Amino acid sequence: MQGNEDRKLDNRRETLDAELAKLREGQATKKRAQLESGQNNGLAMAWRLGSEFVAGVLVGTAVGWLLDEWLGIRPWGMIIFLLLGFLAGMLNLLRSAGKMPPPGA
Repeated sequence: MQGNEDRKLDNRRETLDAELAKLREGQATKKRAQLESGQNNGLAMAWRLGSEFVAGVLVGTAVGWLLDEWLGIRPWGMIIFLLLGFLAGMLNLLRSAGKMPPPGA
């Protein structure tokens, strides 16, 4: 009778070990997926922040150039709006990074 109970216990242990191994494998896979998605999110955030900044500078430069052409005040419009575009790009960058509240908040 003791031998029968030992076999049952061994079978239950083996079943439990197999289930635990499956759970651990699933958790490891889940962790890997989270790490990979976190890296992709970081790369996406870097591209977004870079494009926010560059867009501000380019728009400011374009507006300054158009004002220079229209008003004939070359190069002052471009210089002033390039600096304003730089500041707008920095402001957008800080808002996108969450370091500054959005307007109206």
